[in-house]
Amino acid sequence: MSIQNEDRNIPNRRRLTGREDFDGLTRAEPTLPGPAYVDPVHHAKELERIFYRHWIFLCHASTLQTPRAFRSFTIGRQGIFLVRDDDGTLRAFHNSCRHRGSALCLESSGAFSKPLIRCPYHQWAYALDGRLVATSSLAEAPDFDREDYPLHAVHVREWRGCVFVCLGDDPPTLEETFERGSERIDNWPLETLVVGHTWQKVMACNWKVFWENFNECLHCPNIHPELCDLVPIYGRRISQVRDDPHWRNYGDSTDPKHAGGLKPGAESWSVDGSALEPGFSGLTEEEIARGQTYFVSLPSVFIAAHKDYMRAVRVLPLDVETTQIEVEWLFLPETLFSDGFDMKNITDFTILVMEQDAAASEMNQIGLRSQKYDHGVLMPEEHHVKAFHDWVTSAMGG
Repeated sequence: MSIQNEDRNIPNRRRLTGREDFDGLTRAEPTLPGPAYVDPVHHAKELERIFYRHWIFLCHASTLQTPRAFRSFTIGRQGIFLVRDDDGTLRAFHNSCRHRGSALCLESSGAFSKPLIRCPYHQWAYALDGRLVATSSLAEAPDFDREDYPLHAVHVREWRGCVFVCLGDDPPTLEETFERGSERIDNWPLETLVVGHTWQKVMACNWKVFWENFNECLHCPNIHPELCDLVPIYGRRISQVRDDPHWRNYGDSTDPKHAGGLKPGAESWSVDGSALEPGFSGLTEEEIARGQTYFVSLPSVFIAAHKDYMRAVRVLPLDVETTQIEVEWLFLPETLFSDGFDMKNITDFTILVMEQDAAASEMNQIGLRSQKYDHGVLMPEEHHVKAFHDWVTSAMGG
C-alpha cells in the first residue's frame, strides 16, 4: 500500500479500454472524518482496537544482542520492556511491578548487572523470565504465594531480526499482518544487519496523518525537491508508473521520470546518490534498478530496502495529536566498521526527507483542527491513502 506497489488489487481502479489497468481511484472518495484526527475519545478507541491488538514493531534485534540487555517503550499509554535472558531468549513484559504497580525500567535501554529485574521502588525482584523471586518484606503472609505474582508477559516475536510485540491476549498471525508479504524483501539479509544509527522525532500530528503522507506523492515536488531530483518520477506527483492514466503513451521509455527508478548515475538514497561498497549480494537486477523497495506492517513500521543498506521507520502515537517516529539505519557489519565509511552521506539524506515529511504532516494537522473540516476528498493518485483508510476502518470494526 506504499509506493512502488504495482501488484495489489486496489478497489475502484479505472479500467481503460484496450489498456492495462490505471491504478488510480475512479471516484472522488471521502477521507476519514475530521474528528478521527483530533478527538481524544476516538483516539482512545484507536489505541484499544489497533495498537493494543495488532503486532507492533519496536526495534531491530541487533540492539538487544547481549544477555540481560533491555529496552523500554511506550505504546499509547502502555509501558513495556524487552529483555534478553541469559540463554538468549527475548522476552517482553508490561513495565509494571506486581506489588503496587511501579515502573521497573526507568531508562530507555541498558543491561541488568545480575539476572534479576529489581523494582526501584520497593525492591521486589524478578527472574528474567518474569517469575517473582524475592520481596523486601520482613515476613510474607501465609496465604501469599510468589507464583501468583509473575510479571505480566507480552507476546513477542523475532521475525528476520525485527522485534514485534502484541499487547492483545489473542494476537493475529504476524505474517498475515504484513501489507506486502514477507517475500517482498527475501533477497535482503535483514536478520544479519546491525543498527548503525538511530534518529527520533516527535511530531505535532495524528499518527494517521504521517501514514497518509507516506502513501502519496502529490506533495513531493513542493515538499521534497531533493528527493524528486533523486527519484524523478516523484517530481510528476506520482509514486509509480501506472498512477498516470496515460502511462502507456510512454511505451518502452527508460527515462526514470516515466519508468521509475533513480536518476542516471545514482545508485542509492544518499546525499550524492552513491552507494556503499560492497552492497548486498543476491539482489536481482530489477531490485537494484528500482532503487528502493518498501515493506509495510501497519500500524507501526515501514522498512525501506536499498542496494547497500536498509532503514526501519517506526511510527507510534504519543497522544491524539502527537506522534513519534524513529529511524534505524541497518548495515552489514563489515560495511559499518570498514575504513572510510561515511554514514552521514546516508543518514543526512533520510533525515532531510523525514524532516520535510514531519513539517508537512504538522501543517496538515493544523488545518484538521478546523471546526469546519468534516472530511476531505481523495484524488485519483491517492489510491494508497484510500487503502490505508480502508484498513483503519476495518481495524476499528467498520
